Amino acid sequence: MCMRGHRHCPQECFPVTSGDENARRAAYMSLFNTVRNTIVPVHKEGYPFIAAFFVASLILGWIFKPLFWIGLILTLWCAYFFRDPERMTPQDDDLVISPADGKVSSVQLVVPPAELNLGSSPMLRISVFMNVFNCHVNRAPMRGRIVSVNYRSGSFVNAELDKASEDNERNGLVIETAHGQIGVVQIAGLVARRILCWANANEPLDAGERFGLIRFGSRLDVFLPEGAQPRVTLGQTAIAGETVLAEFGSAKGPVVSRRA
Repeated sequence: MCMRGHRHCPQECFPVTSGDENARRAAYMSLFNTVRNTIVPVHKEGYPFIAAFFVASLILGWIFKPLFWIGLILTLWCAYFFRDPERMTPQDDDLVISPADGKVSSVQLVVPPAELNLGSSPMLRISVFMNVFNCHVNRAPMRGRIVSVNYRSGSFVNAELDKASEDNERNGLVIETAHGQIGVVQIAGLVARRILCWANANEPLDAGERFGLIRFGSRLDVFLPEGAQPRVTLGQTAIAGETVLAEFGSAKGPVVSRRA
């Protein structure tokens, strides 16, 4: 007997969920999970810019309605620019992980900037150029301790040009690692006007840990001591915190690639 006094409980006492209803619920949950996994968190440094873009959109829309939609598109781009996704970083002291999203624009032996105090001998430099659509959060390429943080003012030429390493505004970190000292240089670009670095000397860093951000187009240079073998080639797309740029202690030579 059911709780309502019926000898044989009718369907309305304990409604039975149909197969169609279960399918609908599963579809809704799948859609919800897809949207949740697609939406990437925004770094807090981007909030003032997103708010400013949106307010400007409202003002422009009040003046001329179609301008609101243009402003809204720019606001969405600004939120996309300041995205800060989670990354799965390999934890191996022999690996050098990309500190930035972007295109590998240089793999060559170059004398490091004087302010890094890494000597006058050429070191392997791997550069990653970030355009205005790349994620601009910067991550540590190796585990170690920060020896120094060195800021240098400069110009704002195109960061993809080689001379940007010498002429542009930049901020360099020297990190003591298991394979010696490495240099990581944040370089402002043609549009970038602000380099942010929240890491300080004598602090530890894990590989893949966030240490800074550059606003609106820029470049990251990594200077590596002898023994590092490149694992990327020119033009390759790098993902911060995931792509292996170089490797120590390997008998294998540089990577050879071909354009498909």
